[in-house]
Amino acid sequence: MKRRKFLKNTAASSALVSLGGLSLNSCATSSSKHITILHTNDVHSHIDTFPKDHSFYPNLGGLARRAALVDSIRKENPNTLLFDAGDIFQGTPYFNFYGGELEFKLMSMLKYDAATIGNHDFDNGIDGLYAQLPHAKFELLSANYDFGNTVMDGHTKPYQTYIRDGLKIGVYGLGIQLSGLVTHRLYQETVYLNPFEIAQDTERILKDEEKCDLIICLSHLGYQYDTSESKPDDLTLASKTSYTDLIIGGHTHTFLEKPTLVKNRIDKDTLVNQVGCYGINVGRIDFYFDSSKNSQANGVSISV
Repeated sequence: MKRRKFLKNTAASSALVSLGGLSLNSCATSSSKHITILHTNDVHSHIDTFPKDHSFYPNLGGLARRAALVDSIRKENPNTLLFDAGDIFQGTPYFNFYGGELEFKLMSMLKYDAATIGNHDFDNGIDGLYAQLPHAKFELLSANYDFGNTVMDGHTKPYQTYIRDGLKIGVYGLGIQLSGLVTHRLYQETVYLNPFEIAQDTERILKDEEKCDLIICLSHLGYQYDTSESKPDDLTLASKTSYTDLIIGGHTHTFLEKPTLVKNRIDKDTLVNQVGCYGINVGRIDFYFDSSKNSQANGVSISV
């Protein structure tokens, strides 16, 4: 979907569902508060637009186009948050030459609010990731990586809260198991913790202690795997959580036109979304809250 068409037809493009205290619905005219969530994943250092003769993504993507889209949506709704679900690094010569500096600087210029850490973000080692932190003017969220015995200790947060239009939004991050994907010398003493257990603990804190009205997970676990693989994925994560309203995913480069709905532990619907890879799409989820903080939501993927 192109940007102008999207901006005119967001409501008409939405699915209809119920999300516990939230409902995903195309009609939001009676809502009093409106929160927009924008997201990317697996950009992999793709900063330029793909060439017109590219086999798969002709004339798609590019950070300048993403910036223009994000800017137009923020003007439409100032209560907008922008997130990334990991694998920011690796994939073009920009990373080979700058080591992630350019990616973090440009994301900071776009005013990303937070990102989680993907396996390829360790490709220059944990020291290489640490070296780029001064260029990241956004939060790195990781609840299930214990960096206690590494240089990254104290430089990530398990979650972050945001206030938009009087509503409190809690966001936490989850990463994939690094063993088997990343050479041990690159991630060093980083300890991987069970993402399902950590998610349940973190969402409880966000719900009961932080009193969040909306809870979002930035996940680099992957959308779905064959059952024989027995690897944690976002669809399973959604089924094992109780209060997480939206899972923004990465890792598997899954192209979804709209969010998938999964019944959670208390038989309410959770949204799971992922927008492919290489920055050619931006996900947009609009939450509309009434005066009782019940919500409706619209979700689509936008080509840039």
